[in-house]
Amino acid sequence: MLTISQLASHAGVTVRAVRHYHAKGLLPEPERDRSGYRRYGAQAVVELIRIRTLADAGVPLSKVQELLAAGPEEFEAAVEDIDRRLRAEIRERQRHRERIARLAAGDSLALPPEAVAYFDRLRELGFQERLIEVERDSWILIAAQVPDLVPDLMKGKWGQLDDGTLRTLYRDLGEVVDARPDDPRLADVADRLAGLLDAAYARAGGHVEEEHDLDPGLVALLDEAFLESFPCAPRLLELLEERGWTGWTMIEPTERRRAPRD
Repeated sequence: MLTISQLASHAGVTVRAVRHYHAKGLLPEPERDRSGYRRYGAQAVVELIRIRTLADAGVPLSKVQELLAAGPEEFEAAVEDIDRRLRAEIRERQRHRERIARLAAGDSLALPPEAVAYFDRLRELGFQERLIEVERDSWILIAAQVPDLVPDLMKGKWGQLDDGTLRTLYRDLGEVVDARPDDPRLADVADRLAGLLDAAYARAGGHVEEEHDLDPGLVALLDEAFLESFPCAPRLLELLEERGWTGWTMIEPTERRRAPRD
């Protein structure tokens, strides 16, 4: 007769597993001998090996007992069903692996190729990763909400990179991304941004032309993301408003600057 430790050793499982199978009702629990120990025979080893084999094959413990009691045809049908389930799980795990691979690729997880290329170009130009991360998160929101607009919107971003003045301003904005609200550099950034906006406004004859009309809810969400990402964002928006401009995602002239309507 075998002790529980010897039984576990012969079947290639742990004592804890044996006790678990007892608790689940898969392996009958023998009476204790006069010394208070459980004693097992060879049949218990056979039964335990069968349980272990089924469990190792991925059979849920809730079905192990059913299979152990099944006849040959029923057993075969059950095994085929388990095989189908396992193959489905393998396919699902493969999809998970593909998602993980995309995650390891970084930006490409949630952004279309044209946006990924844009951020790669920002890195080539030496822009700070912190600024890139902030803008990337905004474009993840845009791509999720209005994916069809991304290609055209990205054309505008590429055009900004071709403008040396804008490129320099954008790089300097990256320098103050984590600045305190009282950082004196914010006033200079606001002056330069307002100057560029003033010039564009004048060229347009006192009108703001938007190529795309984004949903107000999305605009509000993007503005909120900007405020959450930049500690200095509220102060920068205040400085811009003092210079006649309001908003961030959709920067517009304040009422005092707007041209009179016809």
